[in-house]
Amino acid sequence: MNPFALLARLGRAVLLMLAAIGRVSLFALDAISHMLRPPFYPREFGNALLQIGWLSLPVVGLTAIFTGGALALQIYAGGARFNAEAVVPQIVAIGMVRELGPVLVGLMIAARVTSSIAAEIATMKVTEQIDALVTLSTHPMKYLVAPRVLAALLTVPILVGVGDIIGIMGGYTVAVQNLGFNPAAYLKNTVDFLEVRDVISSLVKGCVFGGIAAMMGCYYGMQSGRGAQGVGRATKGSVEAAAVLILAANFVLTGVFFSI
Repeated sequence: MNPFALLARLGRAVLLMLAAIGRVSLFALDAISHMLRPPFYPREFGNALLQIGWLSLPVVGLTAIFTGGALALQIYAGGARFNAEAVVPQIVAIGMVRELGPVLVGLMIAARVTSSIAAEIATMKVTEQIDALVTLSTHPMKYLVAPRVLAALLTVPILVGVGDIIGIMGGYTVAVQNLGFNPAAYLKNTVDFLEVRDVISSLVKGCVFGGIAAMMGCYYGMQSGRGAQGVGRATKGSVEAAAVLILAANFVLTGVFFSI
């Protein structure tokens, strides 16, 4: 292959990527500006709180409790090779609070909420409901995007906190019932080992992941093409983008909070 043609393809790919980053960044700034300026739509905000927060609790709880239990079993089995079974409560706590809790909740929100938001807004665009909002002098960004992003920023950290607690209790249940740990000693080791920085990092990650999940759902929904295929592509693209960005943001935030 001609090396110049290869460089041209690489350059086009880089330019397309930079253009996409620019569009998403401008969309996010526009959404944030609408969150801070009236008019506000409390009914839409309340509905978003219900959909993103309350109705996500079952899947978050189930994911966290099984992950905590499996983590306890794995750590116990691995620690037994080095006579270090006693570290189960400490590693379960730090693993759930620092990494697994925020990331798993973020990915569950991306799977459940991001896809729902993208499909809903894309369908509204296909059926010209967004055009109808404009004719009624209602800004789509303020009515559709701002309440959902704000609700995700507020509720996902709470979901992460709940997921951390449930995950630790899942590990506690498995350790006490199946591995022979003393209940009081397990809880004491968990509380003594966790630091304030661990909890703060978990909640900050939840806030960032929630914003990413809601923003990607809104962005892909607003940019959806016409027809059923456009809705499908918007939904698929939103979940893929949200999941990748959540994992990338997790890497960056972990480096910020825990870099040596």
